Amino acid sequence: MKSLFSGGKTLLLILIITAMNSCSESKDQVYKDHLAPEETINRLELNSNFNIEIFATEPHVFDPVALEFDEEGNIYVVEMPDYPYEVEPGEGKGRIRLLKDTNNDGQIDESIIFAENLTEATSILPWQGGLIVTAAPNILYLQDTDGDGKSDTSEILFSGFFEDNSEAQITSLRFGVDNWIYANNRGQKGLVTFSRNPDAPAVPMSGADFRFRLDTDQFELETGPGQFGQTIDDWGHRFFSENSIHIQQVVIPWRYTHRHECLPSTRAIVNISDHEEIMHQKSEPPYWRAERTRRRNATYQENNMNRVEHAEGYFTAATGGTIYTGDAFPEEFYGNIFTGDVSGHLVHRDILVPSDSSPVYIARRHNEELENEFLFTSKDPWFRPVDFTVGPDGYLYVLDFYRQHIETPVSIPDDLKEEMDFMAGSDMGRIYRVVPKNAETQAVSFNLKDADSSRLLEALSNPNQWWRLTAQRLLLERQDKTIIPAVKDLFSNSPDARARLHALYVLEGLDALDRQIVEQAMEDDAPGVRENAIILAERFLPVTLPGIINKIDDSSLMVAFQAALSLGESEDNQTISAFANVIEKYGQDQWFRMAVLSSENGSSSLLLKELVQQGIFSDMETAWKPVFLEQISYIIGCRKNDQQINEYLDLITDLNAGDNFKTAALASFIKGLNKNISEDDSELKEKLSEIDPNSPDEAVKNLKELY
Repeated sequence: MKSLFSGGKTLLLILIITAMNSCSESKDQVYKDHLAPEETINRLELNSNFNIEIFATEPHVFDPVALEFDEEGNIYVVEMPDYPYEVEPGEGKGRIRLLKDTNNDGQIDESIIFAENLTEATSILPWQGGLIVTAAPNILYLQDTDGDGKSDTSEILFSGFFEDNSEAQITSLRFGVDNWIYANNRGQKGLVTFSRNPDAPAVPMSGADFRFRLDTDQFELETGPGQFGQTIDDWGHRFFSENSIHIQQVVIPWRYTHRHECLPSTRAIVNISDHEEIMHQKSEPPYWRAERTRRRNATYQENNMNRVEHAEGYFTAATGGTIYTGDAFPEEFYGNIFTGDVSGHLVHRDILVPSDSSPVYIARRHNEELENEFLFTSKDPWFRPVDFTVGPDGYLYVLDFYRQHIETPVSIPDDLKEEMDFMAGSDMGRIYRVVPKNAETQAVSFNLKDADSSRLLEALSNPNQWWRLTAQRLLLERQDKTIIPAVKDLFSNSPDARARLHALYVLEGLDALDRQIVEQAMEDDAPGVRENAIILAERFLPVTLPGIINKIDDSSLMVAFQAALSLGESEDNQTISAFANVIEKYGQDQWFRMAVLSSENGSSSLLLKELVQQGIFSDMETAWKPVFLEQISYIIGCRKNDQQINEYLDLITDLNAGDNFKTAALASFIKGLNKNISEDDSELKEKLSEIDPNSPDEAVKNLKELY
């Protein structure tokens, strides 16, 4: 029988097969295939003090982005299979799974779908036997009421959050020691309402993060903007991750920076890394990223732009920043922050060190990781460490999204994504557990749900923050007032400062806080307790004002800083001399200046008068003094209080600071005046535009004629 592929047809077939093989080889060289979980873990390189183990893999978990242990020991994981594509509301395939270790060997061998068909679910938090869930545009409350492991009730708590970009939505729920629940919002727009308090005005979200309390039905804006990854230390300091800035600290809460509308800048976050944004990536960048970066840099050069993009070696996808507050690692790891970079296939570790010149921390590398990272791989580019959890066992859990590609398609040129399958890996997912070497891991069995209040009180002294916060949350939910005397005793007698702080906020949550306890806490040996006590002292003003003023001279910069912030909650004129003291002692620091200026009295002509009389501005060679003079000038002008304006103009006339400094101050003052002038007041605008601050005496004369 004659071959069907004889002659020219045979040659054509050979050419086709050769071409197909060539394409296949080219693609394999560009994008490597996935590995089995056991193969991946063998390719992970880790800090020499630790081992890494498999905790859960497909088919029990897919696309994990958040993991939480509840008070009964249940383990919930959020799955995000729709990424990176947007889906219509109600059409999402997102899930929350309940993970089970049925044979107690420390590995997950069963899972139950707790909730499904979720749109953009990204984080969860246990609350009153259920789960709070961020799922833009909503924050939900889901609960299993019949005990089958599946949610059967769903309540929309908050609605109105931004929902157009899965990488910039409401996420990263965290319960803080202060009884507030915090969430990152990436500063996105939204008009948020609360179903349990429908009469409360909607909150415009632009530029802010979010916090709320379900025990008191409060919700409000919080300083940001944070992206995916938020963590809070033992003393309530917030840190968060953002794509290219792997660790930022919130320095001043929103409620202080927005006490009046005239603060020149309300941005109160800072990049605290002392090693820039360099990461020690060991993997090669994927072809598309290297080529896209090459093209972009060529464009920047052609257009003479002072800009360089990096395809590797710099954080571009930092995520999941988590502070280690467990009790299983060596003591020196307590308080370290772990952050993933899903493009770099690594986990970075930062050591937090208090600054000796500013009320912030400095994030530093450990000496063991000056040339590498805590955890990394060069051999499995599908490894995507997106988030972390410190468990009740004290171990660090690493969530591996495990995808071939981890970029939104809209940011990649069409020709580069022809061979890219953005869903490759959506049927996979891994969770690893980092444990100290020689540790014998096993399943942790407990049930705090059925524990009585005295047992929860004991847990407030546990060295693992998970136990302390969980116990505090349960006491807050129960509202068992009979425990109050025992909580007061714990506060007064515990040798652990962390336990004393938890006790303080349990009393706050039980509405059992009094002035005497707060004043006692303000004299605590631990700076973190004193710092929080000052915050709580605000509710007992004016009686606690002398104590707050006294803390300006505290040995801890962070305590003194909180005192400067809390002073602004009082309208008492005693604060004027106190603010002057703050400026004299700490004026060189931008955050102390901002703390003072954020208040009414701290940005008034009365404070300026006090500072002039003390001779603060007699030496203007110190760089911060002209800056402060310009800032307070701007605020006084912006406030448009006739009495303060007249006092300011008299002060600036007599100020012996040199015409160049007066000129700058008057220019800022006029800029402030212009901010609050109505568009209809064209005559005043015209008169102000004619005033030349370069002639200070003449300018003051003209301004006095206007006021």
